[in-house]
Amino acid sequence: MNSTFSIILPAKNEAVNLPPLLARLRERFPVAEIMVVDDGSTDTTAQIAQDHGARVVRHPYSMGNGAAIKTGARHATGDVLVFMDADGQHDPADIERLLAKMAEGYEMVVGARQADTHASFGRRLANHSYNRLASWMTGYHIEDLTSGFRAARARHFRKFIYLLPNGFSYPTTSTMAFFRSGFPVAYVPIRAGQRGGKSHIRLLRDGTKFFLIILKVGALFSPMRFFLPLSLVFLLIGMGYYGYTYLTMHRFTNMSAVLLIYSLSLFLIGLISEQISALHYKGVEDDQRRTRRD
Repeated sequence: MNSTFSIILPAKNEAVNLPPLLARLRERFPVAEIMVVDDGSTDTTAQIAQDHGARVVRHPYSMGNGAAIKTGARHATGDVLVFMDADGQHDPADIERLLAKMAEGYEMVVGARQADTHASFGRRLANHSYNRLASWMTGYHIEDLTSGFRAARARHFRKFIYLLPNGFSYPTTSTMAFFRSGFPVAYVPIRAGQRGGKSHIRLLRDGTKFFLIILKVGALFSPMRFFLPLSLVFLLIGMGYYGYTYLTMHRFTNMSAVLLIYSLSLFLIGLISEQISALHYKGVEDDQRRTRRD
């Protein structure tokens, strides 16, 4: 690619893992901007990053992985942003594969972890469930919704910064935002190594958060795909209950009325949400025209 690129590593207490990773990155990409966003570390993460020639941006306290990603995106100077974890599980050699795929015309390329590289069966099962649910909500096949290893066009990514949460779910939101905007997204299979140290993600706690975030972003991405099935469920229940009460009591009950009104309310909420969702992507058409010219 002719574009410049920045490698952004959100890091919290990664003093042990950073030295070998930064050395490999600098050796392979000597002219690339390498940025470490220190998310309120209590160890020597920032000093080690500086000693290895990385550009360091620090948070005064821990604000979350997503907040570190947003800080990196705001400060980076490259035309393409490459995000990867600082714990050593991503292979720097795969960056070239992401960039090569982007050169084919994609605006975001995600490193999709192979199933057998997840740390445990529970994580594999959870990730598969997230992918299936997100694929249904977006109408696109999503191979790895939660992968933090990805490359994206900077000018597009920054348009969606305000949508990104401060927690661990920035990959979910950014992927769906690119799909919703009509920007082409591709996946490159990768093998994730064993991370060094202890993971900051807890399967049960953060898994529940991921599930709720998928529902929220799904409602933002395609509200009618989310609200219409719920509306139909309550419509069928209401009509079924009305049929039962009419046959047994020969009357229309208050419960039937509540169910039918609730069904109508969900449908109208979906319509309104569809209009609100479109406002989040206002101006994206200009980017798409600029992309075609480039």
